[in-house]
Amino acid sequence: MTMFKYAITRTPCRAMIDGLSDADLGMPDYEKALAQHKDYINALKECGLEVTVLDACEEYPDSCFVEDVALMTPHCAILTNPGAPSRRGEVEYIEKAVRSFYENVEKIASPGQIEAGDIMMVGDHYYIGLSERTNQEGAEEMISILEKYGMSGSVVTMSEVLHLKTGLGYLEDNNLLACGEFLTKPEFQKFNIIEIDQSESYAANSVWINGTVLIPKGHPGAVDAVKKAGYKVREVDVSEFQKLDGGLSCLSLRF
Repeated sequence: MTMFKYAITRTPCRAMIDGLSDADLGMPDYEKALAQHKDYINALKECGLEVTVLDACEEYPDSCFVEDVALMTPHCAILTNPGAPSRRGEVEYIEKAVRSFYENVEKIASPGQIEAGDIMMVGDHYYIGLSERTNQEGAEEMISILEKYGMSGSVVTMSEVLHLKTGLGYLEDNNLLACGEFLTKPEFQKFNIIEIDQSESYAANSVWINGTVLIPKGHPGAVDAVKKAGYKVREVDVSEFQKLDGGLSCLSLRF
């Protein structure tokens, strides 16, 4: 079981209202987003993490979703090459913070494209979803780097969601939150699957941190299911980030 010590977040920028989105939930309220982000940071701290909060980056509307631009493993950090062209410049803005914690820092290079929202860590193995943002070349390059440091990776095909972790959340102890297409994927049948109803699919992107599960506010079915599995739950309102296709995991790098 991986225990986390640190998290890196980035303050939302005013330009976030122009961020990428297919959610069709309306424009985010910037001031409300700031308040929600502060509560999210508080939740991370409640889980025992030391949180680094980076300054807002107005040049990149989606830059508060720091998870996509780096993968933090126990043995190295890997800077990604986002599949969304408007997000590729974010990588250089996260690199300094990443290097302040890691001696071993690797980089994904074109034609490989990958966003870490498509990567789910289970022990030393990493499941990598192929999506509009992550291609086969990026997945293969990522797996090669993981193997260099004694870890492993495998590719997951998907078609219904933006990122792999949009529909999955590993809670340690062999428990896996899942909804939609992931309920029947052969590679996940070895886990104890905690099914999230499609009506609460946003809650599949919940985050386990040191025994507590952060769940997006407003999903009582998911809260009950996770509590029944024996976990402490902390709800976090991230409604304004949902409008930008972002979830709980997207808002931080945890390591």
